Amino acid sequence: MSIWDMLYTMIIGPLQLLYDVIFSMVVAIIKSPGLTIVVLSLVVNLLVLPLYKRADEVQEEEREQSARLKPGLDHIRKVFKGDERVMIQQAFYRQNHYKPWYALKGSLSLLLEIPFFVAAYNFLSGLQTLQGVPFGPIADLGAPDRLLQVGGVAINVLPVLMTGINIVSGAVYTRGMPLRSKIQLYGMALIFLVLLYDSPAGLVFYWTLNNVFSLVKNLANRLKNPKVVLHAFFAVVGLAIAVVFVGIRPLNGIRKQLVAVFAAVALQVPWIRAVLKNRKKGKDVGKTVGDTAGAAPEGKGIFWGAAVFLAILTGVLIPSAVIKASVGEFVEFNDPRNPLRYVLVSGLQAFGAFVLWGNVFWRLTAKEKRGKVSLIFLIAALGGAVDFMFFGKGYGNLSSILQYDLPIEIMTSDLLLNLGVLILLAVVLVFLWKKNPRVLSAVTAAAVIAVSVMAGMNVAAANSSYRGIETSAIRDNKEKPGFPLDKSGKNVVVLMMDRAIDSFVPFLFEEKPELKEKFAGFTWYPNTLSYGGHTNVGAPCVFGGYDYLPDRMQERDDVLLVDKHNESLKIMPVNFLKENFHVTVCDPPYANYAWIPQLEIYDEWPEIRAYNSARAFLEYGDDITRREDHLRERNLWCYALTRSAPVILQNELYGNGKYNETDVDFHFGSKGLDGLWNRFLDAYLALKNMNYMTRISDEGTNTFLMFTNNLTHEVIEIQGPDYNPENTSPDMGYNASHAVKTAWDGRTLELTSLYQRQHYSTNMTAFLILGDWLDYLRENGVYDNTRIIIVADHGRDLGLLGMQPFGISQWKDIMMYNPLLMVKDFGETGPIKTDNTFMTNADTPLLAFKGLVENPVNPFLGNKPITDEAKYAPTHHLMETDWDTELNHGYTFADPMYITLEGDNVLDMSKYSLDQ
Repeated sequence: MSIWDMLYTMIIGPLQLLYDVIFSMVVAIIKSPGLTIVVLSLVVNLLVLPLYKRADEVQEEEREQSARLKPGLDHIRKVFKGDERVMIQQAFYRQNHYKPWYALKGSLSLLLEIPFFVAAYNFLSGLQTLQGVPFGPIADLGAPDRLLQVGGVAINVLPVLMTGINIVSGAVYTRGMPLRSKIQLYGMALIFLVLLYDSPAGLVFYWTLNNVFSLVKNLANRLKNPKVVLHAFFAVVGLAIAVVFVGIRPLNGIRKQLVAVFAAVALQVPWIRAVLKNRKKGKDVGKTVGDTAGAAPEGKGIFWGAAVFLAILTGVLIPSAVIKASVGEFVEFNDPRNPLRYVLVSGLQAFGAFVLWGNVFWRLTAKEKRGKVSLIFLIAALGGAVDFMFFGKGYGNLSSILQYDLPIEIMTSDLLLNLGVLILLAVVLVFLWKKNPRVLSAVTAAAVIAVSVMAGMNVAAANSSYRGIETSAIRDNKEKPGFPLDKSGKNVVVLMMDRAIDSFVPFLFEEKPELKEKFAGFTWYPNTLSYGGHTNVGAPCVFGGYDYLPDRMQERDDVLLVDKHNESLKIMPVNFLKENFHVTVCDPPYANYAWIPQLEIYDEWPEIRAYNSARAFLEYGDDITRREDHLRERNLWCYALTRSAPVILQNELYGNGKYNETDVDFHFGSKGLDGLWNRFLDAYLALKNMNYMTRISDEGTNTFLMFTNNLTHEVIEIQGPDYNPENTSPDMGYNASHAVKTAWDGRTLELTSLYQRQHYSTNMTAFLILGDWLDYLRENGVYDNTRIIIVADHGRDLGLLGMQPFGISQWKDIMMYNPLLMVKDFGETGPIKTDNTFMTNADTPLLAFKGLVENPVNPFLGNKPITDEAKYAPTHHLMETDWDTELNHGYTFADPMYITLEGDNVLDMSKYSLDQ
């Protein structure tokens, strides 16, 4: 990142984000991009009006001071020359407490206008939402208006109208001012005409509205009581906001209503105060702390401390904590740069918003009001820390693009508790402000030091983890991954589909009957159990068998979890290697407890060919990485702001994971491969290239393939009926209109949430791709002599089978512990069968070894025979624990919660209970 990029991010970035959030929120309500531009102009102008008001006052003060000094300066210039003139002039300035750079104050409004113009220009000129959208006589808000045709030449009318309004506004504003000020404003009007003439109509329309607002403001200032007029205007706008939010569109929950009413009421306050002041003939009423210079200090030190605290909290501490929690998720195989670059961006945005723009706001506030601003910043800073540390922690797992895996649900009790705590905090701070501001200065300084130390520790830890990934995990394959399947030998394939949903099978196959033919010879086991709901607990059983049940891993408390996990990944490859099979392993999950599997765990056995196939086919890597970079850079700070905001605002700021980004559907929508993201594409392209990776031979060689794919884990909504993410024009309403699914036995299942549809559609896509691969095996004569086991490490609690309470706060859908298991043995070709025999995914090694590996053993437990005795126990102990291997990596699983299944009916919720 260059110095110019850093300056842009710090100065313009917060303003552009402000435009984006406002536009996104408003357009979601009124559904008209054109009207949204009108509201955007009003809201932004209302927000910055205090700044411009104070800037005008500063400019007027500078002009008055310049006028007072002019006679003296004229005399000095007339009488003195050369160095003597310079010295006398400097002495004259000192005597009058004036510095030459004060002349810039006369251009303060212009200087303020420039960053807002740049932010608006960059936001609106590239806004995809405006493309092709008409508004009134404007045919396309995303293109120049071309409203007038003269002799076959199109003339853009809006820029001319904008310039005319700007000149009139400038004429009103500069009446009685020196010629220099008039030339400056008229010159800027012409410059804007040149700059914006060929700009999109939406941008020019916005700036025209700004000029109208400026004209109204300048005309109002010429009236006898301009404040009353302007505040009355604000009151009308506030009521309009209330109507839009409360009356026009039904709202989702009390929070939006409270926010809308608060916004409306807040805009009435200046109007009410203006009326009262007018009645009292200028006498202020109801003075509060900091209203007068003598009543309370400006709180300069407190302001700076609070601003810096907010910047570090939201820009560094929270973002670095997110990245530190799972560094590997933020490192791309095709672009292995340090993920702390995202913290740099969020830090620049935060410092720009709170320190730079906060300082501008504080300095442009009248001195008698600065104390109020300082106190507000302090309340926001400490309140933000309270919100982050004690609230909003139970929203679910967070992805690398800062989206929760489930929608945010906020309990009313949490909302009220949070409001109560924040109100109490504000009352205490106001009391201390009145009684002893020095205490607050000390508290602020201590808070800045504490948050700086914690942020530094997070950054150091994240950087250390990244160095480990960089040096040992990210290594390019010297060749594209591939695996042999032999026509004359015996082939065994264990395909682990992470989080594949077993219960979906009869519904998927009924919706797509062709799957029944493609999966001919398979047996589906609906009564299958997983011993955990996450990969670090469920996967060791899949690959290592019953020796790696969670309770048995807990018993071996002298061996690190990572070593036990690595052992499980070697059980099948080593046993098949002993029987002279050609062994290939692709993407062993969490190998060496690394997000990007560390293939070095197989170095002891050079005959085992190991690959990371999930990242070998990302042909679109550069474009997709740029999109993910954009989302992380934007969402990381937005996430921090959300987590440090009052609970009542968190759902609105989160915006269903979009963080109120207007064009997110264009950057990240269902527009073929060009609209997907790396985690999904890694898995999708690897599965899609199964045909390419399959090397058909006829040498009589036995082969074993252990292949893991995460497509069913990295879920997105893929529209039917094709369920093809490469379809550039999908029927976007298909899934919602076909939410009720029917199974091959007549049962129905209704997908009522986006999360459910995402899992169903992604599972469907995976089965369709696998079906094509199975056809490829048939065509090449290796289907009948290949044993294929398709298994999952766990399922997912989607709320489709009902929720079972475990303890006070633990509710789980039994689907969480019901992983996919389908098996096709040698020579099986008949119709797909259903077998309700009790199975577990720990049966996988024995299913793979059957008839091929005599007396399989666990070489890491003294060649202990591998058996399934634990399967026939009267009870089965499932474990819930932290899924994150970067945190849960000791000798035993941290804070385990055991759930017991009595008997062998996996789908009977009444048979589950929480171990006490």
